[in-house]
Amino acid sequence: MALFHVARYAGPEAAGAEADADGRARALLQRLQCRARERELQMQPLQQEPAGSAEPAQAAGKRRRRPRRTRRREGGGAPASPGEPSGKRRRADGEDAGAGGAARSRAGARPWGSCPRAADARPRPRFCLAESSEEAPEESSVAADAARPPEGPGGPLPEEAPGPPAQALVLGDFGRSRAPKVQPFLPVWLAEPSCVGKNVTEGLVPIEDIPEVHPDLQKKLRAQGISSYFPVQAAVIPALLESAAGGFLVSRGGYWPSDLCVSAPTGSGKTLAFVIPVVQALLPRAVCQVRALAVLPTKELAQQVSKVFNVYTDATSLRVALVTGQKSLAKEQESLVQKTADGFRCLADIVVATPGRLVDHIDQTPGFSLQHLRFLVIDEADRMIDSMHQSWLPRVVAAAFPSGGTRGPSALLQRTRPQAVTAASICCPQTPLQKLLFSATLTQNPEKLQQLGLFQPRLFSTGPVRGGLRAPDVDVDGDLGGKYLFPAGLAHHYVPCSLRSKPLVVLHLILEMKFSRVLCFTNSRENAHRLFLLVQAFGGVAVAEFSSRYGPGQRKMILKQFEQGKIQLLVSTDATARGIDVQGVQLVLNYDAPQYLRTYVHRVGRTARAGKTGQAFTLLLKVQERRFLRMLAEGGVPGLQRHDTPSELLQPLVPRYEEALSQLERAVKEEQKQKAA
Repeated sequence: MALFHVARYAGPEAAGAEADADGRARALLQRLQCRARERELQMQPLQQEPAGSAEPAQAAGKRRRRPRRTRRREGGGAPASPGEPSGKRRRADGEDAGAGGAARSRAGARPWGSCPRAADARPRPRFCLAESSEEAPEESSVAADAARPPEGPGGPLPEEAPGPPAQALVLGDFGRSRAPKVQPFLPVWLAEPSCVGKNVTEGLVPIEDIPEVHPDLQKKLRAQGISSYFPVQAAVIPALLESAAGGFLVSRGGYWPSDLCVSAPTGSGKTLAFVIPVVQALLPRAVCQVRALAVLPTKELAQQVSKVFNVYTDATSLRVALVTGQKSLAKEQESLVQKTADGFRCLADIVVATPGRLVDHIDQTPGFSLQHLRFLVIDEADRMIDSMHQSWLPRVVAAAFPSGGTRGPSALLQRTRPQAVTAASICCPQTPLQKLLFSATLTQNPEKLQQLGLFQPRLFSTGPVRGGLRAPDVDVDGDLGGKYLFPAGLAHHYVPCSLRSKPLVVLHLILEMKFSRVLCFTNSRENAHRLFLLVQAFGGVAVAEFSSRYGPGQRKMILKQFEQGKIQLLVSTDATARGIDVQGVQLVLNYDAPQYLRTYVHRVGRTARAGKTGQAFTLLLKVQERRFLRMLAEGGVPGLQRHDTPSELLQPLVPRYEEALSQLERAVKEEQKQKAA
């Protein structure tokens, strides 16, 4: 605390009044200074130095002298001129210190430490502005001259504030210290998820143990050979059925249900976890309206999900429509709406779509409405978040919550976007819109999840509870989060090889290790096509190519032949890496090493599904080994093993391989000529 006394210049007639006021101000200043010293002494014990130790202290101060800075004189004077020599500055400071000591002695004040110190006070660190080598002599001179009482022209001079102790902590010190990193905290729903068992072969729940599922759906499950639920299904299905316990038109108790996020390994039964509760919730519907919408990133995955919906809606009044662009827009419009004399009639209760085609129908299909939408399922949510630049989700939400006022009987059930839960917000019944997110590599980056506009979300995860404090490291693909989980029956291997011997290693693994169904991934369509031509020219292996070079119908036929065992090696791009459930895949082969951990998780997830076993091999060049192994170590890949292929094992394949290379060269040239023509 500092007090400033400002003297106002007045005429001679106010001199007497000013003298009285000046005396009272000085007396008040002395009392405040004394109290401040007493409080200071109660906080820190007195550290006095003997008078004879002034010179050693001064010598010690010279040894640890810091770079000179402009110092303010202790008597309150102006700082020394920058051009003034340093010797003159020290002498001036000494004179000021002596003058200050004499002024304090003439004031008759007690020296530093004369005020009593409380016995129970604990020492605390004291902070000062600076510490220099001249302070020790100044303190000794103050202690020596404290007994002389001086007087000034205006009466007794006030005391100056005491100097800092010798061992005070200096603010603004130039010592370098490593600042601790600020570690991010996750929201509560991300930091404390509902844990689910990750091993699908353990913790199976019999169908009878979840009586909430409709008996007709239980019969269809048994007809499909399913007698038990996987751990993810046993946790998610009851939670979804509970949110729709009051019916799909009005949420339970008038409250808006929480959105659900499910993060589970590949092949853990996530598709069935949302198909069963959605179908059961919509069974009692009377009027056909689009009440469930499933959005998926690829056409093949949308076909697979549509097939599962058709299985469990068979023999019911519910209708499923597939909107992926495989048919013309007019054909798809015929499966969605029908024009009548008084308007349009909806023909689908559940729509399975890809983002681009869905936006086309929102814009161009008359009568297609999402105002009655109850469930929005986003499968492969991490990839769908990456495609948010297409702005498909804002279009869907805008179609589900129309901005214009609705008149007539349906105005009562017109819904608004979810807000804070208050008595006014739940007094009017509304049809809620519940978002369901599913992915094996669901991001835990709150910034990305914020784009989805989730309402009081709830997370189901097979990973460990990590708490609110997260490690500062970051995944390779840039997402905040921990390790990914892999199927328990999956074995991971990597094969060091050269660029020229990579096709030979592929042929060796297929022919010598007797794998019947191998799914091989490349990073580009060109690499997939050339590897297909090379293996085809080599002979002895039934090979096919799966990429965007073929149309949707041809790709569907190729997948069917691969499942039937007619194709031994399927060379593919990442088009089949997302969610495609191909039965009986024994080996996943990464011909080109994936650049991101998330891509690796989805590739190797095509095998070892639903509790079965499988193997994954990745071919690595020498320059790729260090980065790839570090990426998998950060991702928590269990039991990664090195698999060497000696040249002696590859040597018998070299003659046929050389001949196949020459055929490949001729085939590539012929294709280039055809393309140019």
